[in-house]
Amino acid sequence: MTSADVKQGGRFADEQVFNAGDCSGKNVSPELSWSGAPKETKSFAVSVYDPDAPTGGGFWHWWVANIPASATSLPKGAGGAAGAGLPAGSLQVRNDFNTVGYGGPCPPEGKPHHYRITVYALDVDKLDVGANASAAVVGSKVRAHTLASATLTGMRGR
Repeated sequence: MTSADVKQGGRFADEQVFNAGDCSGKNVSPELSWSGAPKETKSFAVSVYDPDAPTGGGFWHWWVANIPASATSLPKGAGGAAGAGLPAGSLQVRNDFNTVGYGGPCPPEGKPHHYRITVYALDVDKLDVGANASAAVVGSKVRAHTLASATLTGMRGR
């Protein structure tokens, strides 16, 4: 997995930061690309997760499921609420900000947080979830059908 917008171990740009509460970014999802998926791949899912969030269970910033197996990238800005830049058939669910689509980094002041961007190659064409599914439910179903995954970790602090 690679990104023109977030480098491994690098800092998320202001453009990718959430735009609400104490954060004033543009909330633009980064461009993502992947290759080398198993030949048995029937679809992909993508997540952005903050394991450092002070919630006791991390924080889900984005889940996209049902990405067609023919896809090898998501363009910058694909994670808008309408999902206009996503491949046909893709499904975004609510993040832990309780909004649909990408919710960029917005850590509390202090130590920078790690943000794990992961693409999952799945053995099913579509996950049996709807747009109102929780991030935890999607994560459980994704893990039950994962053939392989790749992760890119970016950082952001305030």
